[in-house]
Amino acid sequence: MNISEVKDLMAQFDQSSLREFSFKTAESELSFSKNEYTAPVAPVAPAVETVSAPAATAASTDSEEATAADTDIFAEGEEVTSPLVGVAYLAPAPDKPAFVSVGDSVKKGQTLLIIEAMKVMNEIPAPKDGIVTDVMVDNEDVVEFGQGLVRIK
Repeated sequence: MNISEVKDLMAQFDQSSLREFSFKTAESELSFSKNEYTAPVAPVAPAVETVSAPAATAASTDSEEATAADTDIFAEGEEVTSPLVGVAYLAPAPDKPAFVSVGDSVKKGQTLLIIEAMKVMNEIPAPKDGIVTDVMVDNEDVVEFGQGLVRIK
């Protein structure tokens, strides 16, 4: 197989809906894959400094704590974890809106996202009524069993 044949196969593979392709002859073997894998990274909490403030700055400290509390609200809630390994899809189709977003109200059983595993689309339902406080994965992320997907408060 010459380089122009390889380039032609690559171009055809790129334009197709195939996710993987393998070609083998007695002399050579060729494999293409569109699957991307990124290892999940656990978020690192920033270090918190404890500083005692004089009484004169108490008002500014209270407003800073209120702001910090507002940003921490999005980390609250029950974590919905992945029941299987696969590719997470946040919307039913690329041109459709996401199933849920941060701040959305959800009902028990409502679809939060889809995980594709072995060409099967598995809907992940909300375990309870509540409000989505965090979407912990991006569209088309490879997710592992037990990995956090969404938080519901």
